[in-house]
This record gives sequence, C-alpha cells and structure tokens, in this order.
Amino acid sequence: MLVRQLWSHGFEAVGEDVPRNPVEVGMSGAMSRGVVFVHSAPPALCPHVEWAIGGVLDQRVSLEWTGQPAEPGTWRAELSWQGPAGSGARLASALRGWAHLRFEVTEEPSSVADGARWSHSPSLGVHHAVVGIHGDVLIGEDRLRAALDAAGSDPVMLAAELDRVLGSAWDDELEPFRHAGDGAPVRWLHRVG
Repeated sequence: MLVRQLWSHGFEAVGEDVPRNPVEVGMSGAMSRGVVFVHSAPPALCPHVEWAIGGVLDQRVSLEWTGQPAEPGTWRAELSWQGPAGSGARLASALRGWAHLRFEVTEEPSSVADGARWSHSPSLGVHHAVVGIHGDVLIGEDRLRAALDAAGSDPVMLAAELDRVLGSAWDDELEPFRHAGDGAPVRWLHRVG
C-alpha cells in the first residue's frame, strides 16, 4: 500500500524486497473463505456484531440469531463468508473489542496464506492458530523453540507451554458453546466484486 502511494506521488521505492511493479502490491486477488462463529453475545451487542462483520466484508450482514443454551440470555449465530485472503484476521480484529463476546473466526488455506483460527473468550482474550488443511493446529518452529526455552528442563512446564501454544484453554472454555450450536443454521455470504 505504501509503495503504491509513494509511486502515485512520483517517488520510487528501491531495495531488494520492494516489488518491481508497485501496482501488484497488496493486489494478489486471492480469495479465501471461512466461518464466523459467534458463540455468545448479549442481545444489545448483536447489531454491532453484524455491523462489524459487514464493515469488513463490505456488505450488509443480517445474521440469524438463536438462543445460546450454554449461557441463557445470550445469542449465537454463524456465518460462512468468502472474501479476499486475510479477511479472517480483519474479522477477528473487528470483533475483539467487545469483552462480553465469545467468537471464533476461521479462514481456510488459500494460494497465498495458511489457514487460521482466531478464538476469543471474555476471560482469555484472543488466541490465533495456524491451521492445516485437515484442521490441525500447526505450531511453527519459532513458537516451539520459545516453548522449549520457557520450559527449560521441566517436562510439566513444557506440557503447559504446549497447551498454551495450542490454545487448549480457549478450546476448553468454548467447547460447551460449540456443542450448544450443533444443528443451528449456517448462512453463506459471498463478497461480490
């Protein structure tokens, strides 16, 4: 984006890592898809969630809200989306500001990015995981090295660090909300243009 802005004002960016054609910067055109799972939201927050999702996907969104039996008085919804690669991260960022919201956003792998899952709970905040084509959480070399360094020679500490990296606490907290949504309707939303 910056390279394109500089180019449009007559400045040229140079260097090894600068693309030769600035028009191509940020314009890969790769599409991705995923699902937004709103596991629980207070009723007053529901329209704000729709506006946030719609803002990211650049279209009006109207979710089909159903009661969340795992936390009576809250609502749940699901939305399958399609958009430019990286939309999952933008969706998670748009939703993470509300403390009383439990959600997960998934993005399937594309030609330009790995798959990913963002999980949020009011008590834990956001956890991001890279996800393989079979749904497995993939742990990168740097994260493994950091876990090994933090644990030292303590196997109990290593298990705790690996649980943290895998997002086990988020899975434990969100699992009852996931099951409460079994059989709930899922809507598909495709970004056009």
